[in-house]
Amino acid sequence: MEDAKKAIIKNPNNVTSADIIVGIPSYNEADNIAYPTDVASRGLEEFFGGMKSVIINVDNHSPDGTGEIFLKTPTKVPKVYISTPPHVRGKGNNFRNLFRAAVELGAKAIIVVDADLKSITPNWIRYLGEPLLGRFDYVTPIYVRHKYDGTITNHIAYPMLRTLFGLRVRQPIGGDFGFSGRLARAFLNEKLWNNKIAHFGIDIWMTTIAIARQFNVCQAFLGTPKIHKPKDPAADLTSMFTQVVSTIFDLMIEFEYLWMDTANSRPSSIFGFGLGVDEKPPAVDVNTQALFDSFKKGMEQHKELCGKILPLPDCTEIQKYAKISNKDQFYYSSSLWARILFDFAIAYRNGELDKDELVEALIPFYHSRVLSFVNKTRDSEIRESEEYLENIMRVFEKEKYYLIERWQNTGNGRVFFK
Repeated sequence: MEDAKKAIIKNPNNVTSADIIVGIPSYNEADNIAYPTDVASRGLEEFFGGMKSVIINVDNHSPDGTGEIFLKTPTKVPKVYISTPPHVRGKGNNFRNLFRAAVELGAKAIIVVDADLKSITPNWIRYLGEPLLGRFDYVTPIYVRHKYDGTITNHIAYPMLRTLFGLRVRQPIGGDFGFSGRLARAFLNEKLWNNKIAHFGIDIWMTTIAIARQFNVCQAFLGTPKIHKPKDPAADLTSMFTQVVSTIFDLMIEFEYLWMDTANSRPSSIFGFGLGVDEKPPAVDVNTQALFDSFKKGMEQHKELCGKILPLPDCTEIQKYAKISNKDQFYYSSSLWARILFDFAIAYRNGELDKDELVEALIPFYHSRVLSFVNKTRDSEIRESEEYLENIMRVFEKEKYYLIERWQNTGNGRVFFK
């Protein structure tokens, strides 16, 4: 494989072509990678046995031996290990290596699964892969997740993507995807690429590019809940948060011409059967005190900055919530949260404030939004919480007029409110 940007490649079976690829991005996943590798091999054998297939571990030169464990995992399907050079990190950089490999091997379909998956079954390979052999170019998953798993997805990525581009893709940064060979080529040719996308911004970038460039997008029922290493939303997710949000804002600027003319959202095509799932995902414990403290501290720390971002009525209202003393009674409306996100996006576009500082100032608001959701859904089952989230999505769509009006009426370099 030529022009691999100094990638380190181990190809013990001398794979030179493939119809279908399963890619597993990783960094320090030696304890986990064997399981999805084994399941991917069995899925490829069972459902794509007549096609040339390969499993590729795209890694960040993991010092814990992830690559060695991957290559030693017994599989009937050949494996290739591709790593970024030493000291080059980033999930997006792993994906760039996967895009190049897909193009060079001539793959028709590429499936990607997380390296820390504990609930993957051979059917996941089928459901993510089969649509790509038909008319679809991009497949995102539908699976049951705990109501407090994926909070960046639930409260930022999904509502923003749906509101902006009008397609309902429930897991736009779920980590498990399928994409066609022609979309892999399109990803490589995209001009918008930066350090944020080279890291955790990659998932929302891929999903947005697929929609905005009008590739055929569908969702696939995977049949079992997603079980992986859980992330407490109150824990330190600063890097992931800032990279995902910055990428969303950059894509808003890039595709302004598209989302400004998109009105209501529509359901995407769905592959497979939405059968009831009896299994329940493991609980996600949320440190509500940490969320509450983050909001109060952040409001004090970023008070002046937020006054430059939010219009006076919303700034006054949010300051009122900062005076609440009981974390279990904390709540503010979804419409206010939508406007906060929109105003931060506008300030980011205008460019008068430091962009990194601006996105970091959004974190306390994000924590306050998660706390509001937890307090509202504490006694709700997963299905009830999902229905409540659907209502939140509709609130975002109703507030889009506010985004468009302010986006048009606040020029670059001019702050709307001081």
